[in-house]
Amino acid sequence: MSAGVLKGVRILEIAGIGPGPFCAMLLADLGAEVISIERPAAAARNRATQITQRGKKSVVLDLKQPEAVDAVLRLAGNADALIEGMRPGVAERLGIGPDACLARNPALVYGRMTGWGQQGPLAQAAGHDSNYTALAGALWFASPPGQPPVAPSTLLGDVGGGALYLALGIVAGVLRARTDGRGQVVDAAIVDGAAHMMNLLLGMIAARGTGFERGAGFEASHWAARSYRCADGQWINLASLEPQFYAELVRRFGLADDPAFAAGHMDREAWPGLTERLAVLFAGHDRAHWCAILEGSDACFAPVLSPPQAAQHPHMMARGVYSTIDGVLQANPAPRFSATPSRPLRSISARGAHTREVLAEAGLDPGAIDRLAARAGA
Repeated sequence: MSAGVLKGVRILEIAGIGPGPFCAMLLADLGAEVISIERPAAAARNRATQITQRGKKSVVLDLKQPEAVDAVLRLAGNADALIEGMRPGVAERLGIGPDACLARNPALVYGRMTGWGQQGPLAQAAGHDSNYTALAGALWFASPPGQPPVAPSTLLGDVGGGALYLALGIVAGVLRARTDGRGQVVDAAIVDGAAHMMNLLLGMIAARGTGFERGAGFEASHWAARSYRCADGQWINLASLEPQFYAELVRRFGLADDPAFAAGHMDREAWPGLTERLAVLFAGHDRAHWCAILEGSDACFAPVLSPPQAAQHPHMMARGVYSTIDGVLQANPAPRFSATPSRPLRSISARGAHTREVLAEAGLDPGAIDRLAARAGA
C-alpha cells in the first residue's frame, strides 16, 4: 500500500508554532518523512492535541549546544528540504541558517516561514495572523460594512497565506533540485501569500468597476448571498448569485410569482427589503426544515455547521473528511490521490521518541547521542 505521493522526500523541520508546523504536517500527510526538531520542554502539553505534529518523527535537541547544531547540519545534509519559522536572522545566529545548511547540502530547499518576510521595514517586528492579513489588504473584505473586519483565526493568514504557499514552494523547489541539483531559499511570507490569494477577487472588482468599498460587490451585498438565522438559533448560508441558481431558490421558497422576488435578482435598491423579508422567513422554521427544502438542490445552499456537526454530516461522512484520533477531532489528509493515497492517521509520537534512532542514522557516535539526549531531556 502506498505511503503517500511524497514518499521518498525527507523534510527537516525546526519546530515552532503556527504555519511552519502546519506546512510540515501537510507534507507528512502526503507521505514525506518529516523529522521535527523540537525544543526541550519542562512541561509537555497533551500530545494528542498537537495535531500539527502528526505523522512526524520527533527529535528533541537543545540548539544552544554546539553538538546539537552540528547534529542539525548533519541531518540537513541528507534532507530534501528544511523548514524554519524564526524571526529573520535567528537561524543564522544559531548556526543553522541557509548558508551553513546549503554548504552541507547544495541541493537543499531551505523553507523560511514568516509573517512579514525576510526583509522590509517590518521584518523584525512581532505579529500574528490578523496583523499580516490586515496589512496585506485581505482582512478588508472579511466582514460587512460597519462591522469590525474579522476572519476565522489562522485560516486566512497562517494557513492560507502562509503554510500552503510554503508547502507549494518546497515541493516546487524539490522538483527543481532533483532536476539540476541546485537548492535554494524559499521565502514564504504571510503578507505575500495573503495578498496573492486576492487576485481572483481583485480581477472581479476590476471587471465590475465597483471599487474597493466594503460591501459594494455583487456577491457581498446580495440578499441571496449571505447567512441567515433559523428559529432554533442555527444558521444557514446562501450563495444563489447566478440567474439560474437564483431562480431555483425563489422557486423552492414558493416565491417565484412574488413580483419583488421575481425582479429582485439585479435590483440593488430592493435588496435591503428582500434581506429583511428573508430573515423573517428563515426565522420561522428550524434549520432542519430549510435543509429538507434546499439541501442538494441547485439553490447554492448549505447549513453553517460547527466542526463536530460537520464531521457527522452525511456528505462529509461519505467522503471520510474527519477522524477522531485519541479523542481529538481532526481533518484527514487532503487532497486525495488515486494511485498514491496518504497513509491512515495514527497517534502522534511522543516528544523525542525518535531522537536516538534519527541521530544514529545521521552517523553520530553513541557517546554524542547520550550527551545530546541528556541535555535535551530526551
